[in-house]
Amino acid sequence: MILAAIIACELGFWVAIIGGLTTRYIFGRPRLGAVLLLAAPLIDVVLLVLVAVDLLHGGTASWHHGLAALYIGVSVAYGHRMIAWADAKFAARFRGAAPRPPLYGAAYAVACWKDVPRTIAAASIAAAVLGGLILLVDDADRTSELVGFLPILAVIVGIDLLWAVSYTMWPKRPPAAAAG
Repeated sequence: MILAAIIACELGFWVAIIGGLTTRYIFGRPRLGAVLLLAAPLIDVVLLVLVAVDLLHGGTASWHHGLAALYIGVSVAYGHRMIAWADAKFAARFRGAAPRPPLYGAAYAVACWKDVPRTIAAASIAAAVLGGLILLVDDADRTSELVGFLPILAVIVGIDLLWAVSYTMWPKRPPAAAAG
């Protein structure tokens, strides 16, 4: 059930964003578009409630519950950035705004390093959600899978850190056609 809820929430997140941006840029209703965009964070609350209700009604935690915590963490830490990215795409397509130039070299490395604190925030939020669920359920047998998910969060942070280090040491180069 929780995996289906995660998928539904992810779809709902993007429907809210695309609906909000479509309403803003295509239908010329910026206020209604903003209301639809504000629905995106509410979807995280819905998922958190569904996970808590499932566990409080006797469910045993699985990797799906850990994934839900990670989804919430990523959504909170990266949600604004994802919405800004989609907004820039819509503005370029429907309002003639200049597209964001791709980043290369040191600029790309800086962008990677800016992601590291976001990823740490996402992992911290996910860990807090997991910890809250563990305390709420108060049954070590039913929540052991949540404790087991914590090292995965550390691996995700480690991978993002390695990503930033790698592009600092070996900067991303522009495509050959764009270099000339």
